[in-house]
Amino acid sequence: MFFFKKKFEDLTENILEKTEDLSDKELFELASYDPDSAERVAYSDYSYWRSTFRVFLKSRVAFGLLCLMVFVIIFALIQPYLPNQRDPIEIFINPETGRQFRNVPPGEEGFFFGSNNIGQDLWARIWSATRTSLFIAFAVASVDVTFGILIGALWGYVRALDRIITEIYNVFNNVPNTIVLVLFTYVMSPGIRTMIIAMCVIGWIHMARFIRNQIVIIRDREYNLASRCLGTGTFRIIIKNLLPYLVSVIMMRMALSIPGTISSEVFLTYIGLGLPIDTPSLGNLLNEGRLRMMSPTQRYQLWFPLAVISMITISFYVMGNAFADAADPKNHV
Repeated sequence: MFFFKKKFEDLTENILEKTEDLSDKELFELASYDPDSAERVAYSDYSYWRSTFRVFLKSRVAFGLLCLMVFVIIFALIQPYLPNQRDPIEIFINPETGRQFRNVPPGEEGFFFGSNNIGQDLWARIWSATRTSLFIAFAVASVDVTFGILIGALWGYVRALDRIITEIYNVFNNVPNTIVLVLFTYVMSPGIRTMIIAMCVIGWIHMARFIRNQIVIIRDREYNLASRCLGTGTFRIIIKNLLPYLVSVIMMRMALSIPGTISSEVFLTYIGLGLPIDTPSLGNLLNEGRLRMMSPTQRYQLWFPLAVISMITISFYVMGNAFADAADPKNHV
C-alpha cells in the first residue's frame, strides 16, 4: 500500500512540475466563432413508428397471423370476381334428378365446402359471410374508437366535464348491452345498418372509460403543467402530450374490438335477432351449422364457419397484444 501511495505522489509531482513550466497561452487556446459549427447539430434517424414496426415484425407468430389476415381480407374481397364462383344465395338444382343439392359433402358435385340443407354453396356463403361480418366489425370498431378516444380524453382532462360525463356513463353502463341491441332490432328493420347503429350506441362507453382512466394518470405530470402555464390549448395538449403515450393501449383495444363485434353479431343471430337469413354472415352460418350438429355427416356446416370465426378472433387478439408491446416505448429506443 505504501509503495502505490509513493508512486502516486511522484506522478503528481511530475505533472505539477511540467504544468508550471507551461504558460497560460500554451495550456488554453481561445476558440473562434464558426457559423457552420454553430449550425451543426447531432442527427438521429430514429423513427417511433419504424421502430414500432421493427419490434412488431420480430414476433414471428404475430407477423404470420398478420399475413394470414391480409390474405383472408383480400381473398374475401376478390372472391366473387374469380372464375367459376357461385352465387352465395342461389339454390342449385341437380339436373339429373331435378332436386336440390342438399347437404352435399365437401368436394363432391363441385362444392368445395359442400352445400347446406337447401342446396346453397357453402364455399361462396362463407366468403360472403366473412365480408359482411368484417365490414360490420371494422365499422363498429372505427366508430367506437373515434368517439371513445374523443369523449374519454375530454372526460379525463377537462375537470368541468368529469361529473357530467360520469353521470351519462352511469346511465348507459347500467343498461345491459343485450337489451339495447334487442330494442334497436325490434324498432328498426333487421339489416346491416341496424346492427351497426345498435352496437355503436353504447359500444363507445367502455373505450371512453378506459381512455379517461389513462388520461387521469398522466394529466398532472410536469410537462403538462408547463404546457398549461405557457397557454397551450386543451386539444393540443391532448393530441401532442397525452394521446401519444396511449398509442399502445389504444391499438390493443381497437384490435380486440373487432372480434368482440363479430361475437356480438354471432350472439344476436343465435337468439334470432341478427341479420336476415338471406344475408350471409358468420352468425347465420354458425346458427345453421348448430342445427346440423347432431348429424355426423353434416357437421362440416358448423366446423367451417367456426374455423373462420376462431381464426379471426385469435389472429386479432395475438396481433393486438403484439402491437401493443411493440408500441410501448420501453421496448425500443
